[in-house]
Amino acid sequence: MADRAAPRRIIIAISGASGAVYGVRLLQVLKDMASIESHLVVSESGWRNLHHELDLDRASVEALADQVHDVRNVGATLASGSFRCSAMVVAPCSMRTLAAVAHGLADNLITRAADVVLKERRRLVLMVRESPLHLVHLRNMLSVTEMGGIICPPLPAFYLRPQSVSDIVDSSVARVLDLLELPHKLASRWDGLALPETKTSA
Repeated sequence: MADRAAPRRIIIAISGASGAVYGVRLLQVLKDMASIESHLVVSESGWRNLHHELDLDRASVEALADQVHDVRNVGATLASGSFRCSAMVVAPCSMRTLAAVAHGLADNLITRAADVVLKERRRLVLMVRESPLHLVHLRNMLSVTEMGGIICPPLPAFYLRPQSVSDIVDSSVARVLDLLELPHKLASRWDGLALPETKTSA
């Protein structure tokens, strides 16, 4: 009975790719969900981008998570399959982190936790950020997909007619929340378009 009442644990990792806003926005949304317990891990380059791109200090970001783990501590709870969690999202995911996950190089807590999530057959979502992509990037994405991970690049949904950068960010975060099967109101859902009327000849 206690297990059923326990909150769902979700790991959020912020690596060194551009797009730190995706991880922050995801943390903000999860913080308002009483049923979710968020666990945050940030790489050294991730902290640098959080400051550079968003002018956020460490304390401000850490306050958004229920628990924070040091990326250097490969002995943390997240490093074990006995740690019960529902999913992990790397937002954003650098090509370095992608490569480490693809090749099972558990050399820090982000890549070790991702390795554990894959081996335990839990949901791993990587918001990969790079352009253009060369062959090794693509092969690494294929490898992670073959292992059961989900590659979810944060791409704008212009058909939703975003009016701001925040709208664009929210639409990508909304897709991740859908993959986590969590309810949200961040973005509207596509209702479809009616077929255009065709003129018939007399």
